[in-house]
Amino acid sequence: MDRTDFNYDLPSNLIAQAPLAKRKDSRLLVLRDGEVFDKRFFNLPDLLSPGDLLILNDTRVIPARFHGRKSTGGAVEVLLERITAKREARVQIKASKSPRSGTELLFTDDVHALVKGRADALFDLVFNKDIETFLKDHGKIPLPPYINRTADLQDETRYQTVYARENGAIAAPTAGLHFDEMVFSELERRSIKTGFLTLHVGAGTFTPVRTKHIEDHTLHGEWVCVSEELCELIMATKQRGGRVVAVGTTVVRALESAALDGILKPFEGETSLFIYPGFSFQVVDVLITNFHLPESSLLMLVAAFAGQGPVLEAYRYAVTNEYRFFSYGDAMLVIP
Repeated sequence: MDRTDFNYDLPSNLIAQAPLAKRKDSRLLVLRDGEVFDKRFFNLPDLLSPGDLLILNDTRVIPARFHGRKSTGGAVEVLLERITAKREARVQIKASKSPRSGTELLFTDDVHALVKGRADALFDLVFNKDIETFLKDHGKIPLPPYINRTADLQDETRYQTVYARENGAIAAPTAGLHFDEMVFSELERRSIKTGFLTLHVGAGTFTPVRTKHIEDHTLHGEWVCVSEELCELIMATKQRGGRVVAVGTTVVRALESAALDGILKPFEGETSLFIYPGFSFQVVDVLITNFHLPESSLLMLVAAFAGQGPVLEAYRYAVTNEYRFFSYGDAMLVIP
């Protein structure tokens, strides 16, 4: 398939630059059996059934963006991709000239790092101090590139889900940003269960598909943990006739990675699973997701789940009706 088959026109004023005052007040576009209709996110419990199982990604966004300079004086901006050891990390670096191996980077009077090597667009750094302590004191929440402002105090709470607990992501699992305690209480009252997995979202989530044919695209790797307890909960749900509702594309990728051979089983490790039309889903029955960038791997995943035509038609409807797009935007409920 051609990458441009997943393009659509999006006016820039529809890209949400900040969250709504209340999480649950986001609009919810429901795509069911090829038809679309409008709801609010607080209507979600009414749209699901007793016995359904919502699965959420409990990763927590870390303050992964920080600034420094080369020992020679040039400024650098660093976006941490992954902590690989107590004092080692893999990062993206923005600089007027890419640093070479052996270059020293200075961040504070007593914190510095050495460029150990490079793998494609990522650099391996070795710090002289504990990285997590440094990030806590000096790091900033790494807002997505399409949010045209610097992160503020509001983002420290609102660019996290209310259930975030496992440190490691540099981007939020945004479909989960709409949930609050009131929504969870109503889900529980209606006998709709919840389960959790972890997928640490990396910077590659914003990397566009650049190959003409999407089959030639290679997706970034991300760390996943799907527990045995969750697998048992999913199997019990399906045996009772309940549906597995994935909250976000990260949950879809994690669950389907754990069932690539057709059998769901515990999985811990890295996944680079790229889901596009033609993929055979083994686990997920219903999807909650935000609106994604044109020609992105995330949009291709949603198209694989509900059909390219219906999904792009739903996006055109969302644009016409001025839904808010991307991380701080509105949500979709997709029921094939």
